[in-house]
Amino acid sequence: MKKKLEALIQQAVAALKNDGVIAEDTNVSIIIDRCRDAQHGDFASNVAMVLAKPAKMNPRQLAEKLVAALPEDKAITKVDIAGPGFINFFMDSSSQSDIVKLIHEQGLDFGRSQIGAGKKVQVEFVSANPTGPLHVGHGRGAAYGSAVADLLAAVGFTVHREYYVNDAGRQMDILATSIWLRYLEECGEPVRFPDNGYRGDYVSDIARDIYRNAKNEYRRPVDLVLEDIPQDETQGGNKEAHIDALIARAKTLLGTTGYRDIFQTGLNNILDDIKKDLQEFGVDYQKWFSEQHLMDDGSVEKALKRLQTSGHLYQKDGATWFASSQLGDEKDRVVRRENGQYTYFASDIAYHMNKLDRGFDQIIDIWGADHHGYIPRVKAAIQALGADAAKLKVLLVQFATLYRGEEKVQMSTRSGEFVTLRQLRDEVGKDAARFFYVMRRSEQHMDFDLQLATSKTNENPVFYVQYAHARVCSVLRQLVEKGWPRDIVSGMENLAQLTEEHELNLLSTLERYPEALERAALTHEPHQLILYLRELANDFHTYYNAHQFLVEDANIRDARLNLICAVKQVLANGLKLLNINTPESM
Repeated sequence: MKKKLEALIQQAVAALKNDGVIAEDTNVSIIIDRCRDAQHGDFASNVAMVLAKPAKMNPRQLAEKLVAALPEDKAITKVDIAGPGFINFFMDSSSQSDIVKLIHEQGLDFGRSQIGAGKKVQVEFVSANPTGPLHVGHGRGAAYGSAVADLLAAVGFTVHREYYVNDAGRQMDILATSIWLRYLEECGEPVRFPDNGYRGDYVSDIARDIYRNAKNEYRRPVDLVLEDIPQDETQGGNKEAHIDALIARAKTLLGTTGYRDIFQTGLNNILDDIKKDLQEFGVDYQKWFSEQHLMDDGSVEKALKRLQTSGHLYQKDGATWFASSQLGDEKDRVVRRENGQYTYFASDIAYHMNKLDRGFDQIIDIWGADHHGYIPRVKAAIQALGADAAKLKVLLVQFATLYRGEEKVQMSTRSGEFVTLRQLRDEVGKDAARFFYVMRRSEQHMDFDLQLATSKTNENPVFYVQYAHARVCSVLRQLVEKGWPRDIVSGMENLAQLTEEHELNLLSTLERYPEALERAALTHEPHQLILYLRELANDFHTYYNAHQFLVEDANIRDARLNLICAVKQVLANGLKLLNINTPESM
């Protein structure tokens, strides 16, 4: 209905342009809002107030001319002018039921649009270091990023989903060294494990696999491994210096090939697990982008040269600095240390240069909320590379805290391992996990109640929404069991008989689905769609509890069946975009 009103107003504006009331080159974005008070109408537009200045006319007078120029439409019963120049539309209640026909015709495409047609958007999300399994915090970013991408695609954008694999740098060296030390334990070497090593069981599992396949190929005497290594923190020393010395020793004793074998085995094992985990969670990517690739193909050096050419790099204390403070950051940042090594930020600059060079109209990075302070420096880098910093949109995701009823769940084990995404899925299921993760604004902290997520009650929001879909399916099964026919055409012809308050509420809610989808997509707020689906489910359950659908009167029966099938279709459309199943029985 809003689209229809927009088209009618456009025609009125065009007519006034032809009459010389409005200049031919005047552009206007027509906005239609629903009226909060039914006494003021069903819809309202402020178009007369927007056009008043360029038309050099009083807003109310212009509103009168626009109303006079509006084409007639049987769906509109009355048009009023209110206040300083609002145009209020009163709709024919019988036209409300047209939405059922539209949903029936469009099916899975109902609600989708082409607002973003011709625009390429890259959404990079999760991008957790491949140093261990995904935990529940990563799960929220995965569900949110996946939903943001799918919603954008639903309104016409060409969406590229990407995972940035941090497979270079110190953390990966710590992982490789941790695996090697556990491997030495498998070989029987009495190695002391470093305070700063990765302690998860998965490290030992990878080490055992290496030993099973390679036996003693990578074994080195413990005396050589620990010779002249600085003391660890619990030994009264420095844990950072200790682990760095062990990394250097591993590279020396294993040689380039041996070290690369251990490194690559650990990376591939963990990355394969992450890919499998995300796929089972309903998350897919077009590209897994390697940080190491940026090093190998010279992209990092190329990015720094581009910054050097634009005058944004300088030397200080033997290091190379990016003058990001000149572009909105709180201070300048090191991009190459005095030892010649690139910083993590240097790789990030190269990665964003790569994104820009691929021609995306918008770049969306989804980060943990603890990375908030990183935004100004990345935007500064984009600007220094000669691009518009506004091309980058950073969306932040807060951590999730697990509860079981009133009791807070321990989020990590004694060894520091977080509860994994896989453990969460095993307990509550994919559907509940994804629904709960996007039920709140991403930047809001969330309490995830495991007990609620697995309950089969109306208090469980995902159960409540899915149950509405299952209830419609149940009604259709009952129809077959009774041996009664269903006449869809007759149902459409008799939709005007749906005059009960619950039926009119449902029709109104169904009509708002395209708006809810568009708003959720363009604001990057999947929770808006969740709110809509919960409202639709509530309207349906209320209707279900108040009325019988399988009545003797075939005309009423068919009309009501068409209405609830429209509800079923919209629930399916919305849940599909969130990658949540639509059960036919519960």
